[in-house]
Amino acid sequence: MTLPDYEYRGLMAEAWDLLRGDTSHWADRFFFLDLIHRYGQPALDVGCGTGRLLLDYLAQGIDIDGVDNSPEMLAICRRKGEAMGLTPTVYKQYMEHLALPRRYRTIIVPSSSLQLVVDPWAAQEAMRRLVAHLEPGGALCASIMTLWRHGDPLESTFEQSAQRPDGATIRRVSRTRYDPATACEDSEDRYQVIVDGVVIAEEHYSRAPAVRSYTQEQVRTLFEQAGLVEVRLFHEFTFDPAALDDTLFTVVGVTV
Repeated sequence: MTLPDYEYRGLMAEAWDLLRGDTSHWADRFFFLDLIHRYGQPALDVGCGTGRLLLDYLAQGIDIDGVDNSPEMLAICRRKGEAMGLTPTVYKQYMEHLALPRRYRTIIVPSSSLQLVVDPWAAQEAMRRLVAHLEPGGALCASIMTLWRHGDPLESTFEQSAQRPDGATIRRVSRTRYDPATACEDSEDRYQVIVDGVVIAEEHYSRAPAVRSYTQEQVRTLFEQAGLVEVRLFHEFTFDPAALDDTLFTVVGVTV
């Protein structure tokens, strides 16, 4: 069987919102909305997935589009929008091939989605495409995580589970391994559907590499090489400057 060329599919896509739970108070929700108010509309949500931010902002009257490379995640987004009385404008495209019909005042890349473009050349091309979709004076805003620092363990495992409305339990077991030589992390995930203690469905996902890590200086360089100016790094999802030891930060750059 030939697998789709996108990662978020099957049980992974189906369980995405369920395993995340209530995201209404997540700090990035308010931070990115503030940025849209600062830099203006229209806005673009890159890696919009099932519409966590896109639908929230659309419901508030924000002129915002979404783009994602997973048709399954986008289908969920459309269904959720329909239930809310919304019709989101979404596109199925990869960042490094982005070609949308209009330009934007604010482009947000939440959830460290820029780091899913693991190839350095592809990351530079994704940045070039994103910047090309900005209006003059518009802003590109992305959340970034430094995945590993010297002394941290190279491997990690975590497990999470949640109950579906039909009573079945969805369980995810995830393993990651970081390679300092490539600054990339591999991932393996197992998703299970459990009913009365019995696994009735299971899917495995493996990606190597899965995500690229960036230091603050590396991501600043990435933004500046793409032609952005006034590049600033903020502590997590606040407007405080990023501290040198921050491993979660947001970067904002502006077009000339």
